[in-house]
Amino acid sequence: MVLKRHLLILMALTTVGSVLGSVAYRQGLWVPNYPREKEFPVRGIDVSHHQGKIDWSKVDANAIDFVYIKATEGSDHQDNQFASNWADTRTHNIRRGAYHFFTLKTPGMEQAKNFIANVPKDSKALPPAIDLEFGGNSSARPQVVVFQKELRDFVDEIKRVYGTEPVIYTEYSFLQSYLKGFSSPRLWIRSVFFSPKSKNDWKFWQYSERRKVDGIDGFADQNVFAGSKAEFDAFR
Repeated sequence: MVLKRHLLILMALTTVGSVLGSVAYRQGLWVPNYPREKEFPVRGIDVSHHQGKIDWSKVDANAIDFVYIKATEGSDHQDNQFASNWADTRTHNIRRGAYHFFTLKTPGMEQAKNFIANVPKDSKALPPAIDLEFGGNSSARPQVVVFQKELRDFVDEIKRVYGTEPVIYTEYSFLQSYLKGFSSPRLWIRSVFFSPKSKNDWKFWQYSERRKVDGIDGFADQNVFAGSKAEFDAFR
């Protein structure tokens, strides 16, 4: 009976701990795998229309080293906050980059034209980024060889126009199913519950989706760069 009582107490405490942990995570009070600032001194966020109108004058440029801003999606969609975010981050001296949400059902060259038509060239900007994930994407699942051909068309056109290797943002499920064998030297990995593999495998790590930032209503995604501030400053 004593053992049974102890097990029931343990189960109850575990349940309470799980509930409290879940609440703390949803409120942005707890990050399961917070990267140490000594090891990852360069920190940033990524934003889109989901954050609404951002007051960049209140965003602390000393605490945030960079921001990736959603620009486009597919062949014809433009984020309605991109133009203002792009202009305001320059005004407030926050290093910025633009990203494109790559849809599975649209030819890569058409998507590249959409991005190029809406994102100005800027020698000081971060390299363009490509968002590759299943969430929010088309239910269509092309063959890997077909997808990689369209992605290659997109990457090559971005490299030709902007003169730099783009960053590929993805999660492990997409990486393992659609990016096997695809050269991605600048990987931005999403991993919010577990630390990613060796820093040699990625340039950016999105470790949380629930950061509270002054000037932004709601939450913003949190990211770190795999390198020193000097390496980040030289990253083009």
